[in-house]
Amino acid sequence: MRYVYPLVLFQLLLGIGVPSARAATDLPARPELTLADALNLAMERNPQVLMARARMDALAGKIREVRAQALPSVDLNGSALRWRDPSFLNASSFDKIPQEFRDALVVVPSNLFDYNISVSQPLYTSGKVGTALRLASLESKGSGVDREQVEQQVRLQVIRAFYGLLLTQQQLKVAQETVHQREKHLEMARTRFAGGVATQVDVLRSQVSVANARPELIRAENSVRQARAVLNNLLVRPIDFPTQAVGQLAFTPQLKMDLQEVVQQASDHRPEVVRARINEREAADQQKLASAESRLRVDFNGQYGISSRLTSNLFNHEFSRYLFTVSVGLPLFDGGRRSGLVRQAIANRRIAELTRVEAENNVRLEAQTALDEMERAEKTVEAAQLSVHEAERVLNMMQDNYKYGAATTLDVLDAQTALTTARGTLLQGLYDHTLAQAQLRYVMGLNPMDGY
Repeated sequence: MRYVYPLVLFQLLLGIGVPSARAATDLPARPELTLADALNLAMERNPQVLMARARMDALAGKIREVRAQALPSVDLNGSALRWRDPSFLNASSFDKIPQEFRDALVVVPSNLFDYNISVSQPLYTSGKVGTALRLASLESKGSGVDREQVEQQVRLQVIRAFYGLLLTQQQLKVAQETVHQREKHLEMARTRFAGGVATQVDVLRSQVSVANARPELIRAENSVRQARAVLNNLLVRPIDFPTQAVGQLAFTPQLKMDLQEVVQQASDHRPEVVRARINEREAADQQKLASAESRLRVDFNGQYGISSRLTSNLFNHEFSRYLFTVSVGLPLFDGGRRSGLVRQAIANRRIAELTRVEAENNVRLEAQTALDEMERAEKTVEAAQLSVHEAERVLNMMQDNYKYGAATTLDVLDAQTALTTARGTLLQGLYDHTLAQAQLRYVMGLNPMDGY
C-alpha cells in the first residue's frame, strides 16, 4: 500500500503535464491563437526570420575565414615521381664525347619520392589582418542587428495582421447584430401592422432595411476571410486555414511621452540607426584596409621533409630537405589600382556617414508621426465610446417609443444606423490605438509585443 499513493500522485502529475505539452506541440495546428501564440509561431516559421538567422550562420563561417589570415597555415605534402630524361643525349656537344663514353651513357628511368610539411605565417601586414578582423567583428554585430530588425518588422506585421483579423471578427459580430436588430424590428412592424396600429409602409421600410444590411454582413465575412489569409501567410499556414484571433480590442491610455524622449530611445535602440553607425565604422576600416595595400608586408614560409630516390630512405634524415624564407614586399607601381581603391573607400565612407544622418532624420520624422497617431487614436476612441453610449440610449428610446406609437420606423432605422456607425468607429479607433502603441514601440527600437 505504501507504493499506491506515490503511483497515484505520479499519474496525476503526468495527466496534468500531458495537456500542456500537447498544447505546445499542437500550436501550429491549433485554430485559436492569442497574440503571443501568433508571434511565437512566426518566429519559428516565417521565412524572413529564418533567412536572417541563416545569414548569421553564413557570417560566422566568413568570420572564421577572415580570422584564419592571422594564423599560421600548415600543410602536409607528398609526391611520387618517375621520369626518364634524355636531355644529355640531345646536347649539342654530345658528338664530341669519345665513343666509348657515349656507349656507357644509358638513359635509365628513375624514381623520386618526397614528403614535407610546409608552414606560412604573415609577420607584418601594415595592419591589414587586424583591420580585417575588426571588420569581421563589426559585420558580426551588424548581422545581429539585421536579424533583430527583420524580427522586429515581422513582429509588427504579425501584430497588425492579428489585430486586423480581430477587428474584422468584431465587425462581423456588429454586422450580425445589426441584421438581427433589423429583423426584430421587421417582426415588430409586421405585428403592429397585423394589429392595425402600423402601416404597410412601415413593413416595407423594415424589409428594405433588412435587405440593405445583408450586403454589409457579406462584406464583413469577406473581410474576415481576407484578414485571416494575411495572418496565415505570415505564420506559414495554408491561406484558408481557419485561424481565429483570440483577444480583445481594449483601450489602455498611455503615458504621455516627449518627442525628445522618443527620439533618444530610437537613437539608442532602433536597428536601422545602429546598423548605419556600424556601417560608418566599417567604411572607416575599409579605408584603412585600402591604404594598407601600398605599405610594407613581411611573410615567413618554411618547408621541411624527406626527398629520396629509394623508398627505403624515406625515413633517413640524411635525405632531409628544408627551406626557410622571409619575404619582404613593398608595392611601387601598379598603374593606379591602389589609389583607386583608396578613393573608392573615401567615397564609401562619406556615403555611410550621409546614410547614418538620413536614418537619424527618418527616425525623428517617424517618432513625430507615431506620437501624433497615438494622440489622434486616443481622442477618437474617447469620442467613439461616448457616441456608442449615446447611440445605444437613443436606439432603446426609439424602440420603446415605437412600441407605443410615439416614433416612426424611420426614427428606429436612423437610430440603428447611428449605433452601427458608432460601433464601427469605436472598433476602428481601438484598432488604430492598438497599432499606434505597437508602432511607437517599433519606432523606439523596442519589442512591439512588450506593450501587450
